[in-house]
Amino acid sequence: MMTTFSRGRRTAAALGLAALMAVASTAGEARPGGSSGSGMGSRGSRTYSAPAPTTTAPGMSGPIQRSQTAPGPTMNNPGYAPQPARPRFGGGFFAGLLGAGLLGALLGSGFFGGIGGFGSFLGFLLQVGLLVGLVMLAVRFFRRRQAEPAMAGGYARSGPPPGPNPMTGLGGGGARPAGPPQRDQVGIGPADFEAFERSLTQIQLAYGAEDVGTLRRLATPEMADYFTEELQANAARGVINRIADVKLLQGDLSEAWREGPTDYATVAMRYALRDVTVERGSGRVVANGDPEAVEIWTFRRDRGGPWLLSAIQQTR
Repeated sequence: MMTTFSRGRRTAAALGLAALMAVASTAGEARPGGSSGSGMGSRGSRTYSAPAPTTTAPGMSGPIQRSQTAPGPTMNNPGYAPQPARPRFGGGFFAGLLGAGLLGALLGSGFFGGIGGFGSFLGFLLQVGLLVGLVMLAVRFFRRRQAEPAMAGGYARSGPPPGPNPMTGLGGGGARPAGPPQRDQVGIGPADFEAFERSLTQIQLAYGAEDVGTLRRLATPEMADYFTEELQANAARGVINRIADVKLLQGDLSEAWREGPTDYATVAMRYALRDVTVERGSGRVVANGDPEAVEIWTFRRDRGGPWLLSAIQQTR
């Protein structure tokens, strides 16, 4: 009887810890598109080509792994093939391995030889808690180290532009050019940059409010479907990703081109936000997201219509 009860308690504790680590492992990636870990959406004929580097995002961007555009010989870079998903430190793959070890330990085998080696079940839980805390600190450290190169240079959102041409940074008048001109076959101007910045804020806030109607108005049907899937996954886990205080800090144009009646524009953006994951019932905060992000967003405009978000890629 005692053995059965003890195993039941250990199983419940293991499942609780596994759920906690699953939430914590994606805390820094909970924003729209962040959970993909790499990229999703479509960039027309350039879907499987790497965007041009910019001052804001001088490093490589992750490839688009989820797209309704099939790779083929008509792509801009025929030799490019979608790369397989790479497990990120602290992501689902890592947490899955660690969670499996913890589960085995709590059930009496595996990780560090089970609970017997710790003297008591409570002592084991204490050490597991310390280990989880160390892992989360390491995850945040490496994420910030990866983001640091992309935060240097670019177009700062402060001070007047030094010259008469304010069209090389997001938002126009508040941008300061600090790099070579980017490839622009469309003629992107201040009004376009303001539209991109406005979309960044509105999409983030709509995602945090689970406002699917607004997401479908601001994004392509493909991207809206991806966002809806992410929101449904949150609902299944019993959590809500709350987003507020979105502010563009720096941004510039990677490339803009035209395909028939459709215009495309890819921009790099570094922005700040308040990103927390809370329980639906209690509102208790279960995870805090990173306060800054650097991402590559692509917009498309059909026959002179409004710009719609068509792809998001993460930076490396």
